[in-house]
Amino acid sequence: MRKIIFSIFIFNIILAQNSVVRQFSQAFADVAEKAKPAVVTIITDKVISLNQFDDFGYFFFQPNMPRQREFKTNALGSGVIVDADNGYILTNNHVVDDMDGIRVKLIDKREFDAVIIGTDPKTDLAVLQIEADDLQDVQLGNSDKIRVGEWVMAVGSPFSENLSHTVTTGIVSALGRSNIMNAQSYEDFIQTDAAINPGNSGGALLNMEGELIGINTAIATGGYEKSNRGVGFAIPSNMSERIMSDLIDKGYVTRAWLGVYIQEIDSEIAEAFDIDTRNGALITDVVEDSPAEDAGIQEGDVIVAFNGKTIADPANLKNVVSLTAPDSKNKVKLVRDGETKIMDVVLKELPDSPQEFSSRKTSTKKSFGLELKKVTGSIKDKYGIEDDDVLVVTGIDKNGEAYSEGIREGDIIKNVGTKRVNTVKEFNRLIEKASKKGKVLLLVKKPNGGSRFFTLKF
Repeated sequence: MRKIIFSIFIFNIILAQNSVVRQFSQAFADVAEKAKPAVVTIITDKVISLNQFDDFGYFFFQPNMPRQREFKTNALGSGVIVDADNGYILTNNHVVDDMDGIRVKLIDKREFDAVIIGTDPKTDLAVLQIEADDLQDVQLGNSDKIRVGEWVMAVGSPFSENLSHTVTTGIVSALGRSNIMNAQSYEDFIQTDAAINPGNSGGALLNMEGELIGINTAIATGGYEKSNRGVGFAIPSNMSERIMSDLIDKGYVTRAWLGVYIQEIDSEIAEAFDIDTRNGALITDVVEDSPAEDAGIQEGDVIVAFNGKTIADPANLKNVVSLTAPDSKNKVKLVRDGETKIMDVVLKELPDSPQEFSSRKTSTKKSFGLELKKVTGSIKDKYGIEDDDVLVVTGIDKNGEAYSEGIREGDIIKNVGTKRVNTVKEFNRLIEKASKKGKVLLLVKKPNGGSRFFTLKF
């Protein structure tokens, strides 16, 4: 009897497992069926002119007379229909950048010429438009709600038109990835192990509700291999939606600006500033007449949250600020001298060249191989310094600690730790005090206007 009961129990478990598998499989199939008509193949043309040497000219003793010939090349990418009524398609900027012709091919084999509504190279996004009936779009999801470990689906056209609308699945491997393509770009990538290959760029990353949560953009490859290695990246839908809205409404993207130079927090900096987290962005400089200066933010402050959202690192702060509306009032949470403060900041629109804004403005050989002098007229002229009442590196031992860390002649020593210095005497006093800890932080302003903290060991 016990054997019969046990057998029935095992049989029911197997049936239940099979039912879960069938439901799981059906869910993937439903998402694919719903989303595939909204994903398109983008075919681009580029005319290239090349100089070729003409054999006929060579026969008549003119060997250096080149002849120009034109060649047409094709490239392949993907896109996602996000507004069926208006024919708007979201894709990557690198798919359509500097192309002479753009065609869009739908799942039903129809092809249409596309026009570029706007592009944003800094996020690698572009909006196209086609004139077509009976289009199907995909609903935008909230990328802020996705979690690491969630199942996702990628749809696109890898390698060739013959492989259009290829569906792959995987999970969300990580969030908030940056410095993947370009350190100067705005990157906040979703990382996934769903197979993404060349041609998938601009395609859809979907959650299990069939909502668009990302635009597939990049892959990590090894060596010369240009195919999937289980590490792909997608631009979050919330960022894409914000950029797309500006491109459609204005033809360009408006970004907010805080007006600070920032750097990451490592263990040594965290110890020196007596903070118990590695999250946040350390302020190394504040720009004159910037929102940060107006709000009272100072060098040495660590921004840990913006409008209630935790700031993981400098790239995260850059993205959060840039996607916030200019002229908006925002709450910035920061740590200063071990105390938490909440500051109200009214952001401004990012200027075309924020670098044009200036930062706030007895000789002896000292530790770390530094020779320091308080600025004078002759020193200002020699090093092109505009600031007054500052301490300048006028000489440096190339075998010393400071040089090896990246400090150079002409740099300005602004702070020792969190304390401002402008005389050699102040510098020496603070250095002596810091020597008891075995290391010291120096805030150094470079000739290009940027500043950063350097950790030097005694």
